Amino acid sequence: MAATKKAVLGPLVGAVDQGTSSTRFLVFNSKTAELLSHHQVEIKQEFPREGWVEQDPKEILMSVYECIEKTCEKLEQLNIDISNIKAIGVSNQRETTVVWDKITGEPLYNAVAAPVSPGPSDPVAVVPFGSSVPAAGPSSVWLDLRTQSTVENLSKRIPGNNNFVKSKTGLPLSTYFSAVKVRWLLDNVRNVQKAVEEDRALFGTIDSWLIWCLTGGTNGGVHCTDVTNASRTMLFNIHSLEWDKELCEFFEIPMKILPNVRSSSEIYGLMKAGALEGVPISGCLGDQSAALVGQMCFRDGQAKNTYGTGCFLLCNTGRKCVFSEHGLLTTVAYKLGRDKPVYYALEGSVAIAGAVIRWLRDNLGIINSSDEIEKLAKEVGTSYGCYFVPAFSGLYAPYWEPSARGIICGLTQFTNKCHIAFAALEAVCFQTREILDAMNRDCGIPLSHLQVDGGMTNNKILMQLQADILYIPVVKPSMPETTALGAAMAAGAAEGVGVWSLEPEDLSAVTMERFEPQINAEESEIRYSTWKKAVMKSMGWVTTESSESGDPSIFCSLPLGFFIMSSMVMLIGARYISGNA
Repeated sequence: MAATKKAVLGPLVGAVDQGTSSTRFLVFNSKTAELLSHHQVEIKQEFPREGWVEQDPKEILMSVYECIEKTCEKLEQLNIDISNIKAIGVSNQRETTVVWDKITGEPLYNAVAAPVSPGPSDPVAVVPFGSSVPAAGPSSVWLDLRTQSTVENLSKRIPGNNNFVKSKTGLPLSTYFSAVKVRWLLDNVRNVQKAVEEDRALFGTIDSWLIWCLTGGTNGGVHCTDVTNASRTMLFNIHSLEWDKELCEFFEIPMKILPNVRSSSEIYGLMKAGALEGVPISGCLGDQSAALVGQMCFRDGQAKNTYGTGCFLLCNTGRKCVFSEHGLLTTVAYKLGRDKPVYYALEGSVAIAGAVIRWLRDNLGIINSSDEIEKLAKEVGTSYGCYFVPAFSGLYAPYWEPSARGIICGLTQFTNKCHIAFAALEAVCFQTREILDAMNRDCGIPLSHLQVDGGMTNNKILMQLQADILYIPVVKPSMPETTALGAAMAAGAAEGVGVWSLEPEDLSAVTMERFEPQINAEESEIRYSTWKKAVMKSMGWVTTESSESGDPSIFCSLPLGFFIMSSMVMLIGARYISGNA
């Protein structure tokens, strides 16, 4: 019996999309931008202490290999020849920090095993490799807050009239970015200190770790990153497009551990294992830059909002750096080729978007799956005056307020889980409105519509709420995988690959779904102003001392301790008197 003839679809391009909560591998037709197949694996997050968020770099790497293999199997089942995959792009969660040993290939930072509530002077105990804890080291995830005291100490060394960190990087000094995570590792993890002293340590964001491993690891792996990921470390000069010696000295991070910085679209190396061995890795973009490219926001003033674990609104500002007066970040948007110009963007970040749905599922148990949130919200169609500020890791743009914590307010006896679900969706939209307002003030030109993408955009209630709260149309592409698409476009367009044209006339037209505002402007403003009141109430909950020490003892509060002790004495006395009556 003759073998079944495999379908010929023209050149294909794969994309690794490594996010905070999952890893995916997707394959696109480079001529039509059609998504042909994909596979997804969920990634665990670990919370060893309050404010600490960690992931296992080896688990992330294994998930990438698994996704590639499974996607290739699916393509074979669809009778599509995987030899047509001509390039691979990488898109990744940014800022998340990995330090590994270039001799052994092992991550150097293992699980942090400290007392649950150490005092301010208690040392942090770090378990070395070879001990009884799991043998893979978690990376320092972007949501992690352990570096707050490091940030406060560093900020004291910046002159008030010369914020050279922000002028060079476009970023505020914050726990959010990689440099302070590396500084924390160097201060607290002996394995990292020793490896740096012995010239064995390599640092990178997730893209660097993956590319190094996929291109051979200890056998000639390529240690590199692209300009978009480098621009999120707080060590990279976004004007000269180089690691900055003054910044590295300020953070006391040795430049020898840093990856080589490349453009977002060029051949970095070849896959050295698996079903796609020999295929070039030729595209690399931080996830939000990848979404900007995937949404084809190539003109000044075009903006997109990605709804994932966090929420990220980027506006292309062209070849000029625009510095925000309203709490936004200036960042590198993309550089699509070695000899191509760099483009910049203004960015506003919401720390908690999809993560609030996960919290309702995993922590409160009011839903069994993320999809149920839409059904609950639809049942009531209103939050009934309930407002939810999900500042679990503090407030990001435009506030940059680490002392904030999550609150749910406006509760009555009538409030139920449906109202809280609705308020959670509204919270995502209100936070986006705050960023958009700041962006409009910085750019001076209000957006006429907002392009959106990310997994949460499948929620029609959320999209309609977003249009109502912004009071402008929200436009969603019919193919929502724009982050992976952007990485694939960069990979396919790379010199030496050349299977994807980025010329405007060659870009495939994308069908869009449009959501128009359905409430009046006055109602939109009333709801927004009430939200702002709730945000103010969320601030100032945490001081450095309380977050660092985390002492759960009720007696750390003298008034409360006195009240409880006196109440116990009164109770014992009352029982004694009644027993002798």
